[in-house]
Amino acid sequence: MRSLCPSLPRTTLLALAWAAMVSLAFAACGGTPSVPKDAEAPREDASADAQAPVPDEDASLSDAGGDTTDDRTLPDATADCGTERLRVVAGNLSGTGATYDDGRGARIFKGLSPDVALVQELRYGDDSAAAERAFVDEAFGPTFAFVRGRLSNGSDIPNAVVSRFPILASGEWTDPEVGNRTFVWAQIDVPGPRDLYAVSVHLLTTNATARNLEAKALVAEIAKLPPGSLVVLGGDLNTTIRNETALGTFAGTLATDGPFPVDQAGNTNTNEPRSRPYDWVLAAPTLDACRTPVTIGAQTFPSGLVFDSRVYTPLEDVTPVRMSDSASPLQHMAIVRDFVLPR
Repeated sequence: MRSLCPSLPRTTLLALAWAAMVSLAFAACGGTPSVPKDAEAPREDASADAQAPVPDEDASLSDAGGDTTDDRTLPDATADCGTERLRVVAGNLSGTGATYDDGRGARIFKGLSPDVALVQELRYGDDSAAAERAFVDEAFGPTFAFVRGRLSNGSDIPNAVVSRFPILASGEWTDPEVGNRTFVWAQIDVPGPRDLYAVSVHLLTTNATARNLEAKALVAEIAKLPPGSLVVLGGDLNTTIRNETALGTFAGTLATDGPFPVDQAGNTNTNEPRSRPYDWVLAAPTLDACRTPVTIGAQTFPSGLVFDSRVYTPLEDVTPVRMSDSASPLQHMAIVRDFVLPR
């Protein structure tokens, strides 16, 4: 029979035999042959971004494309997750005149069907209580509860929390860097043994230093909530890169690492030109451990969805959204993340 192995020089065969004998000897002694350091596989360092120097505002973007799916897109196997799903949508979707009067934002919120929405720049009609209620009815439904931040003059652009579930308590935390809005929070009676604390925020556009001071203020307020609380914070963070200092400040309290929500083209960025990661939905570790893929129609997004009506198909899945709704004058895309509420 012809040998299946190619003919090798005798010296090579002797070397191979010697290597095999050495390996067997190590195995017999319960040991393993040493491996040179330069042969070790590189380890993934999840804290690399937090340790790296933070670039200037004008630095090139750290994330201009998509992220690949990894194990963090699925619920943590050690988490005690229940069966009740929770969809959280964050959106600074004001349009013409920095209001929601043109209907674009309302259509997007309605099409995405959130259980909890974190809304920025909520001005509508004459800004009366009746106008607020009319907007919520149109964008979410007449049974939704909501709370909106202070609106005392024409320059205010308040944040809001809208909920399918009852709001048990609500309030505002002072934004230390800007006077025309506050951080708005709501304690929500979601299914299960623990309430959800939802926080709607809009950080300052001016610079990363100001945003980090705002992040520090938010972390201090969240620390006052009952231990182990379910917390979700989201909105327009105005972050220009994904390792901005503010995100490092949040990281001890909220999960800020990827993979990040994407659109159908794999783009994670959320401003209207789709070049910067302005908008976020961040959850405290207990809730983040129960993250789950976003499914709309036949489409599934393992790490969440950046919704852009110019990219998403088929739009029939998100009726009544129109193809042009995410275009200018909108400046931001909506972010969608789904969770399974912990037991």
